[in-house]
Amino acid sequence: MANEFVERSLDEIRFWSRIMKEHALFLSLGFTFNEEKLIEEAQQYIAIFEKIEEQLAGYSVNSDPRQIQAFNSHVYQAVVSIWGYKRKVLGLILRCKIRTNNYPLLVDHISREAAYFAKRLKELNEGKLQPLPEAIIKENVFFLKIMADHAKFIGHLLDPSERKLVDQAREFSHDFDQLLYQALDLESMRPQSETPPLLHQFLDQNRVSVVSLRDFKKTARDLIEACRIKSNIHPLLADHTFREAERFIEIIDLFEENLTNGPPLTSQ
Repeated sequence: MANEFVERSLDEIRFWSRIMKEHALFLSLGFTFNEEKLIEEAQQYIAIFEKIEEQLAGYSVNSDPRQIQAFNSHVYQAVVSIWGYKRKVLGLILRCKIRTNNYPLLVDHISREAAYFAKRLKELNEGKLQPLPEAIIKENVFFLKIMADHAKFIGHLLDPSERKLVDQAREFSHDFDQLLYQALDLESMRPQSETPPLLHQFLDQNRVSVVSLRDFKKTARDLIEACRIKSNIHPLLADHTFREAERFIEIIDLFEENLTNGPPLTSQ
């Protein structure tokens, strides 16, 4: 159990700290030149999460769980702080206090990911390692909305002349909106919906769609990096969204494995 706690903690921090660092970069690139203070704050968060990545290299699966628990708490404070910064930026945009190339939905999107990361760190330090049925549904609700958002962002950031790719992005947006609504319906039926047959079907259906979107993102990323399509999508952003789709597939697979081989799931 101690090794599992350490391994999961390091894995979450390794993945999400890089995501947080990239969020700060994307925000900084979207501000106009006169928003010097907001750009400076974003750059400070880049440095904070780069430092966390450096510290992470000093730990391994054999590290003392107490050290990892303290590291989780340290990272948690940084994540809560960047969440507050993102929500501040969102408020400024929605009140028309600043003009920026960062869509309000994008800023909300990245703040939801910060909240998710902070929640994961808190759960790990509380010893919550095995997923409950309600966690399976809630996790999928979270990631399905993330995937739906990605499809919308891609569709809006592609040049309008890339008609086929824009249409594909819109189709993915619709597909994931429908999957999200289904997940919300399943969530509203809890706890009666928390049965292995329903959860297996739920995960299988989501996995098929996420794999398809992941492959689309990979193709788009490769085309963007090779300068073969027209868009306002930064190559790092294309890779960023690809990695998050990969992460969702890994999580679905872990849930499937737990449903198949783990102890019977019971809700709290």
